[in-house]
Formats: sequence, C-alpha cells, structure tokens
Amino acid sequence: MMSDKKVRLVAADELQDGEKRAFEVADSKIVLGRVGSDYFAVSGSCPHYGAPLEQGALAGHRLICPWHHATFDIRSGDLLEPPSRDGLCSYPVEIEDGDVYVRVPEQLPASCPPDMTDTKDSDRTCLILGAGAAGNAAAQSMRENGFTGRIVMVTRESRLPYDRPNLSKEYLQGQAEPDWIPLRDEKFYKDHGIEIMSEREATAIDTEKQTAIFKDGESIQYDQLLLATGGVPRSLDVPGSDLDGVFTLRSHDDADRIIEAADNASRAVVVGASFIAMEVAASLRERDVTVTVVAPEDTPMESVFGEQFGRAIQHRYEGEGITFKMKAGVAEFAGSDKLEKVILDSDESLDADFVVVGIGVDPATKTLDGLQLESDGSVRVDDHLRVTDNVYAAGDVATFTDWRTDRPIRIEHWRTAEQHGRLAGANMAGGDETYRGVPFFWTSLGQLQVGYVGHCPEWDDIIFDGEVKSESFIAYFVHGDAVRAAVGVGRGEELAAVDELMRRDELPSPDALRVGDVDLRRELRKQLA
Repeated sequence: MMSDKKVRLVAADELQDGEKRAFEVADSKIVLGRVGSDYFAVSGSCPHYGAPLEQGALAGHRLICPWHHATFDIRSGDLLEPPSRDGLCSYPVEIEDGDVYVRVPEQLPASCPPDMTDTKDSDRTCLILGAGAAGNAAAQSMRENGFTGRIVMVTRESRLPYDRPNLSKEYLQGQAEPDWIPLRDEKFYKDHGIEIMSEREATAIDTEKQTAIFKDGESIQYDQLLLATGGVPRSLDVPGSDLDGVFTLRSHDDADRIIEAADNASRAVVVGASFIAMEVAASLRERDVTVTVVAPEDTPMESVFGEQFGRAIQHRYEGEGITFKMKAGVAEFAGSDKLEKVILDSDESLDADFVVVGIGVDPATKTLDGLQLESDGSVRVDDHLRVTDNVYAAGDVATFTDWRTDRPIRIEHWRTAEQHGRLAGANMAGGDETYRGVPFFWTSLGQLQVGYVGHCPEWDDIIFDGEVKSESFIAYFVHGDAVRAAVGVGRGEELAAVDELMRRDELPSPDALRVGDVDLRRELRKQLA
C-alpha cells in the first residue's frame, strides 16, 4: 500500500492573505492558497479544459478559473460553479517551523468527482426534457443534493450529452476527436441511476395530470419536471433555403455534415455575425476553406462588443483571409439541386459550395403544447427557477429576473444554462436556493480568446483599460451609473475578479474606472477584509 509523502512548499510568511501559488508536486501541479491565517492545497488545473488555476482569482474561499470561470471551494476542492463538472482534489496542509508542507499520494488524480447519492426510491420521478448543458447539470445536481428517486433525461438526439460549445470551435477545426465531445461516459449515467431516453421528443405537457406526451403517443408521469430543451437555430426564409448545402449548426450531427461539406469544398459563405457564425468562419479557415461573411450589421458583433472591438475583430479576420460583406442581406440561395450561389439583396452574386446560417436561436418550446409562453417562446421562471409548483425551467428556454437590474432577461450561453441546471436540480432535490449568478460566456475567434461577464444589451459608455489592438484589455460597459458587463482579452485573472466583484455587487464605480489605476485583485481583497 502506497503512503502519502510530505512535501515542503514555501515559507508560511511568503504567502499573504488572498494569495495563491502553483507548485510542481509528484509530477503534477497543485495550487496553495492562503485564506486568513489558513493554508489550503488543491489540484492545480481546472478539470474543465485544464486551465492553470494559479492564474485565476482567489476570493475568500472561492477559487475561480481564469478561462471559463468554473469556481471551486479551495478549502475542500468542491465545485461551486460550472462549467467544470468535477471538483478539485484537496490535500492536507501542515505548518511546521514556519514552513508550509503538503501531504500528497504518490500519484495525484487530475480531479475529484462529486459525491452523489445512490438511487433508492423509484416512487418519485423527475423528468428532464433536454440533455444539453442545463439538463445534464440538473441531473448531476439532483444526485449531489440527495435525490434518490428516478431521473429520466429525454433528448431528441441519439447521443449522450456532449460539449456543444466545442462544435463550432476545435471540433469543427478538426482539432478535437469525436470521443472527446461527450460530457460523461455511459457508465457515469448508469452508475448514478440517470436514465437517458434518446431520439424522443415531447409534444405536450399536461401540468394537471403531471404528464408529458411524446411524439409517438406514449407518455410518462412525473413528480417534478425540468424544461431544458435548449434552442432551435433560426433559418432564412428566402428562396433556396432548402437546397442541399445550406446548413445551420446546433447539433453534433450538424457539425459532422458541415465538416463533410468542408472536406469536399473550397468556398463557403457564413450568414450572420453572431458568436456561432464568427466561430464557424474562423474554424472553416483553419480547414483552408475560403470564407465570406454576410451580415446586416455595420460591424461584426457590434451589438455585444461595441464598434471598436468589433472592428478589431473584423480586421483580424481579414488578415486571416476572411472577406466581409457587411450591411448586406441574402435575397436567395441559388442552384439546381445543390447550392451554387448566394444572391445578396444588392444583386451581388457569391459563388459558394456551401453556406452556414448563424443568425441566432429560438427557444425549443414551439412543439410543446400546454405551456404558457412569453412572446419569444420562452417560459417565465421565478428566482428559484420555478414555472409552477413542480415545474422548473433552465437555460435557453428560461426568462428570469436579473437580480442586478430587476429586469427580465434570457441568456443563451452554456455556463448560464449549467448554472441554472445546478440550481434547479438542487431545488428539485428539496432545496430552496435563489438564483444570484452572474452570466459569463467565452468565445474563441480563431486564436483570440474572449471572455464576457455580466449582461448589458444597451450601454451609455464603454471604458477601456488597455489597448484593443494589443489584445490585452478589459472593456467595461456602463449603463446608468453602474458597470453592467465587461469584456476581457488576455486578462484572465482580472476578469475572474470582475466576475466575483459583480457577484458581490462591489465592482468599482465607472468614475473610478475612468480615472484608472484600479487594481481589481486589490479591490477584491479589500472587499473580503
């Protein structure tokens, strides 16, 4: 039997309260953090994508990943916020003669799966419609929070839950293998009593009888229901939209069809300047496909990132050989049996072997009878993510109240869907938690990694810390008298600090940020003092 070994890390007084440092131990990395007078050691890499956690933010006991803002309790390694699904491993720390030591096994695991209860009670059934980010997170959360009944997760697809954001990035580029995409393997769901009903679609909900009716006429009764059906890509209602070679990207199968088309093509048109559209354009260039982007806006992504950063992105893409047709729309997709040309509303004709339409998604609820829907097709939830007493909703389909502005919002991003799923799962397991998350999303625009924290669909001012052209900056979006969102490139630790300061509602004022000389890490430590 192998025993733990004791390893000296650092002199205790070299690490101040709120500081962290990475160390190589047993051929692996661990992070040591100091909280008050206590020291804690955990795994050094985020289980999600392997980000170096020493480059993230430490806020009290909360350790925040610098890449995608997964958050862990540094005291125990427990997962607090997605997109990681596993926690960190925690190692005993000892102080001896003024030095910090850690006890570790001979081999350090990369992560620690959460503790999950066994299935014991089949009299209660939780039905989850959707097996994406929200549904998958909810199923795990229910087991983490002690739910022992039956969990049934329904998906229209034939696959296990998978990493949807990767489809337009590394997977489409050819840098991620298919077996890397599933979130969990089949054994995980079997071991934890999570049933997956594949290739099934619910068409009606009878909330009085607590029954979901499926397309084939079969039905299932539930004690609790989670609506997590995600989104459906919008299509263009123009002549030729049904031609072979006109694609949207939402599912794994969609990505596979686009890859097949790209392998046998040289020219593509991407319609739209959304996140998906811009990610697809960059990924297709990685496959040596000539790409033209067609969009009605003046500047790519201007409605989210603002004109200055949007133009910088366009300039960067043009340097990679991507052509833009801005302030342009599509009048027709032309071809005999297969797409051959894209006709713009200016009558300009673009030769194309295939097209990817990326103009947003709508909530996937239109086929569900029996639900009271908002004007955009979403369902309204309360602060607990409840629709009714035993019906919850999460992710793309849920309109919820932004606790910072008291306004209804709907967020179509992976991490928010997982935040929703985890909280809804905890509440369906008997909890009474309220949603107080801060939206965060990330995008890969070629080699440019961008993070966005908060939510600000309209703004009065943008305050820049750093130069956009240097690709190391934070842009603060101001509405009224407060910063409501921030975009960051090359400033992972500081953007993680922004996330935590927003969560605490303690972000510096716009005036302070305009003056400059704001150290976000110092601000965070000050708030925790």
